[in-house]
Amino acid sequence: MLRAIFSFFGAIFSFLTIGAVLGVLIIGAVFWMYGRDLPNHEQLAQYAPPTISRVYSSEGALIDEFAEERRLFAPSSEIPDLVKEAFISAEDKNFYHHKGYDPLGMIKAGLDAAQGKRLRGASTITQQVMKNFLLSSDRSAERKIKELILAARLEETMSKDKILELYLNEIYLGQNSYGVAAAAQTYFNKKLSDLTPGEVAYLAALPQRPSTLHPVRDYDDAVGRRNYVLREMRENGYITDAEADEAIAQPLKTVQSGDIPGFRQSLPPRGYFTDEVRRQLSRDFGETQFFTGGLSVRSTLDPQMQTAAEKALREGLENYDRSFGNWRGTGVTLEPDQLADEATWRKALFDVPNEKAPRDIEGWVPAVVLSVEGGAAQLGIENEPRDPETQVITSADLGWVRKTSNPGDLLAVGDVVLVKKLLNKDGSLDRWSLRQVPMLQGAFMAMDVNTGRVLAMQGGFSYQDSVFNRATQATRQPGSSFKPFVYASALDSGYTPATIVIDAPIEFPNGDGTMWRPQNASNKYYGPTPLRTGIERSRNVMTVRLANEVGMPVVAQYAERFGVYDHMATHLANALGSEETTLFRLVSAYAMFANGGERVEPSLVDRVQDRFGRTTYRHDDRDCVDCEVSYVPPGTSPRIVSHRERIMDPITAYQLTSMMRGVVDRGTASRYVNLPVPIAGKTGTTNDAKDVWFIGFSSNIVAGCFMGYDTPRSIPHGSGGGMCGPVFNEFMKDAIKKYGGGPFRVPPGGHFINIDRVTGARLSADASGANVVAEYFRDGVDPIFGLAAAIDGGFAMGEGLPMYSRDEALATSTDEVMTSTGERKSVPKAASFGTISAGGLY
Repeated sequence: MLRAIFSFFGAIFSFLTIGAVLGVLIIGAVFWMYGRDLPNHEQLAQYAPPTISRVYSSEGALIDEFAEERRLFAPSSEIPDLVKEAFISAEDKNFYHHKGYDPLGMIKAGLDAAQGKRLRGASTITQQVMKNFLLSSDRSAERKIKELILAARLEETMSKDKILELYLNEIYLGQNSYGVAAAAQTYFNKKLSDLTPGEVAYLAALPQRPSTLHPVRDYDDAVGRRNYVLREMRENGYITDAEADEAIAQPLKTVQSGDIPGFRQSLPPRGYFTDEVRRQLSRDFGETQFFTGGLSVRSTLDPQMQTAAEKALREGLENYDRSFGNWRGTGVTLEPDQLADEATWRKALFDVPNEKAPRDIEGWVPAVVLSVEGGAAQLGIENEPRDPETQVITSADLGWVRKTSNPGDLLAVGDVVLVKKLLNKDGSLDRWSLRQVPMLQGAFMAMDVNTGRVLAMQGGFSYQDSVFNRATQATRQPGSSFKPFVYASALDSGYTPATIVIDAPIEFPNGDGTMWRPQNASNKYYGPTPLRTGIERSRNVMTVRLANEVGMPVVAQYAERFGVYDHMATHLANALGSEETTLFRLVSAYAMFANGGERVEPSLVDRVQDRFGRTTYRHDDRDCVDCEVSYVPPGTSPRIVSHRERIMDPITAYQLTSMMRGVVDRGTASRYVNLPVPIAGKTGTTNDAKDVWFIGFSSNIVAGCFMGYDTPRSIPHGSGGGMCGPVFNEFMKDAIKKYGGGPFRVPPGGHFINIDRVTGARLSADASGANVVAEYFRDGVDPIFGLAAAIDGGFAMGEGLPMYSRDEALATSTDEVMTSTGERKSVPKAASFGTISAGGLY
């Protein structure tokens, strides 16, 4: 009997032994089978997660961020122990003791699988790292086995702290935040080191349910899970009973609930400048690298100048818009049920999208009309405590509206409007004022003439209203602002500022049997006129004559050399700016006039560094000769050596700058630009005033303004001087306060001669008066002065026309024209068709 019993149990033992061996063999076979061709876990040692690229101002202030996934990488040494302990308590309390897997958890998961139940997690932190980095997220036995194998391998090759670092930087925590550093900023606007136990516990609660533990929508669940983590931290000895009780008693306050200002709120609203940085660096580095590479971008933006540019352009556009007295509003009206109570209308107003009610215009805020009665419209204003006494629109604010001054005729209950708070001199509230985004658009840009650093760029009235950047993306006709390139080509071809050009009718065949007859904006002709006056008064006919004689291929070569165009067509009409370009290109080109004719490449970026701090791009490639010297004598500074290409003769550049200074001093911009330092520039107005421009410069800053409708049409009463000139003037007031300015540098190799700017005649060295101009001539050149001198000895006329002696020319039948001083004057008809002669008449 006893033997039978032993035999029975022996058989059972043998059976179990054989079963165990077979089980081990089967498990081993399974692990061998799934262990082949697994991803290489050793690549995690070179882990470089997708991280945020950040853009900084020239002063080092953070101004924008770009990312596909909002992640800030934090090395293990910078992650506080409290953060690590919270996640270990929530996710894997035995993390520092296991070999990458939890046997008990595996058994439970296996039993669930055998019973057909949904697989439970039971994954260690190491297994989660494998899943997040190397495997898919599907819930299957195969993936679990692979995860287990890789976790065991990883534990053999990587330290626990490194594994935890990978996990805490990769884990998704909701609100497009990846990693604990980004989540701390997203939910609490704090650095990791500043988080409280309760805040840390909430973040540690998120990995399992990031989308269903929202701090507002799922408040009770979020607090419950947070408190669970706090109790686990207490049980594991990471916090005291008192710390746990205090944290559990606290409400959950987050950015999402409005209890804490958001990180994005501490940044300026995204604008045209940083969006252009994104566009250019995405092109240069690749979009993937820019959005995931963790780049640190030091931009050229000067925040003070950017603010000045925005203010000047907006004022110019708004003043023009309000001058017509037409009220349009936002076009958004809230429904009656959205006005039921204050909480309801505030939420409805908050939900109005930025493109309908932009919130990036300094001083402007959205509001809703709550009632209209008694000659006043009551407002509910976003982010302003309700005050019925002051938050009203009355007839006192509607004096600019042409048809009515009664708020009831303009506004209806539920209308969403934009308003601006107007203050008295003592800072007290004057009133709330209605505002609207103008229909006319524009752009402004300013840059350093010596380095090409773009200091400010505003591509429209409001970025939130329209992201289209009219400084870089809008190609429009430059009109007369192109003329300096015609005059530059002429000055380099032997002309001087005193050369006489005939401003008289001229015509050219169009090629279709018709004739093109260019006209001046005034529809008048002014007779023999010095070159200088031609650009000061923006004479079209003189410009066309110059371009025809110099040759449009030469003009096109100059325009391309300065970067105005890549390939300019050589149609004669293009001399008057009929071929489209951008404000960005024109401002950059004018910078080369200002700096004496040296090439500068415009840049919005000073330097780019990768995630490891290595500089991968630097705009300024000049050499600092003495920067390594340990001592520099007082009153001296290190020498900066430039390798810039010279693209224009320095004397030509100075002559042109001097002529363009005349545009500001007494020409088409003289009524609108008045600044304490020398300024040169050029107005531009296209046919039918569809586009208006002014581009000008001091000795160190160049700036330009463009205005026009997005769908080109005539701008009533539009002119470059009258509309863009004041914008430039307002901006430069601030720019000069910060950057100064002085006389334009006179290059060597020339000499000054006093000239009568009306007749071109030479004057004595001590001459004075409004018409006296000191022109700069090249040494060794014997210029010809005045009309009589120009035609002495005869001059060549157009093809098929006779030659005239001086006396015959002056006695020929004449055309009556208006001189530049308003005097009526007779000139030879033959001269109306004159071409370049050795004597200097054009």
